[in-house]
Amino acid sequence: MEGFLGAAYPWIKALHILAVISWMAGMLYLPRLFVYHADSQAGSDQSETFKVMERRLLRAIINPAMAVSWLAGLALATHLGVWTEAWFHAKLAMLVAMQVAHASFVHAWRAFAADTNSRSARYFRFMNEVPTLLMIAIVVLAVAKPF
Repeated sequence: MEGFLGAAYPWIKALHILAVISWMAGMLYLPRLFVYHADSQAGSDQSETFKVMERRLLRAIINPAMAVSWLAGLALATHLGVWTEAWFHAKLAMLVAMQVAHASFVHAWRAFAADTNSRSARYFRFMNEVPTLLMIAIVVLAVAKPF
């Protein structure tokens, strides 16, 4: 197989898909945990349980999956030579937006861990929709390549 990755291309593509699924699963679940955490009393057993769940989800699943998604995705983009295509630029913009959402979740996680969260459960219900909308846009751009 031609290109940057050669015969490794299908394996890197499979790795990318698995990493994206894992990243998105975490990005969809973490703000839902924040919704419930925001409604719990700081310092309560329930709040402490949420802290453990959020930390493990972020450190063991979301962050590693995000890193692998980016690395494998950039390798695939190089292999396919899509750097100058308009759909790819739009996809990259959506990925940067996803990265901003990821960073905002890390910020919220730190606030919850320090018992200094000032955001409401309603705010996190709204934020729970952001990764979903971005994911839809990213998949449509990657699969349909509309422009």
